[in-house]
Amino acid sequence: MDSNRKAAIIVGVLFIIATVAPIVSVVPLSVVPLGFLGSEGDPDYLTVISDNENQVIVGALLWLAMTASVVAIPIVMFPILRKHSEGLALGYVGARIFEGFFDAANVMSLLLLLSLSREFVTAGAPVASHFQTSGALLLAAIDWGSLLLDLAWLLSVPVFNYVLYQSKLVPRWLSVWGLVGGALWLATWPVRMFGLSSPMIEILALPIAAQEMVFAAWLIVKGFNPSAIAS
Repeated sequence: MDSNRKAAIIVGVLFIIATVAPIVSVVPLSVVPLGFLGSEGDPDYLTVISDNENQVIVGALLWLAMTASVVAIPIVMFPILRKHSEGLALGYVGARIFEGFFDAANVMSLLLLLSLSREFVTAGAPVASHFQTSGALLLAAIDWGSLLLDLAWLLSVPVFNYVLYQSKLVPRWLSVWGLVGGALWLATWPVRMFGLSSPMIEILALPIAAQEMVFAAWLIVKGFNPSAIAS
């Protein structure tokens, strides 16, 4: 198996991890009132988080797996993409590392929220308002961080798929699908930024999510177009 075939399989697996890990994390993190997941949670969420510490840690590890995948994808892809456009390849790396930074910041905020919940349970009711304020700030940091990492990812999508389209590394219909799907979800970002979205808007994320899974499966099964790699 040559290096390009190995790279295709690695990138395919990383794309799957980056997509599946945050989806699976919804289950263990159901005890955390994360606005971007559409969950209001328990008003006494600090106590609930403390009582379900292992769940939160599992959720944090899943987010960490997503972070590692997000950063690793452009690193593995860069030697391949640079043959077709070094500038765009660098742009893709930069956007995804920016995304990874906010992913990591969200993991840190989640772990700080866990620590806060432990202190809250130990301290008791007399200073509850202080803890509630700190908890609200950490939850807001995760929500804003999620919006910013989503923007970084959405900016990387057209760059990545444009290079794929121009180079024919994968079938062009797959690249076009990525461009259209990314544009649909990018159009919702200003709406979500101003808090005007509804649960129905999540449907517009399905095309790009599906495209990335098909893209990942294509790389694992078929790999990159050998003639495009050689050019």
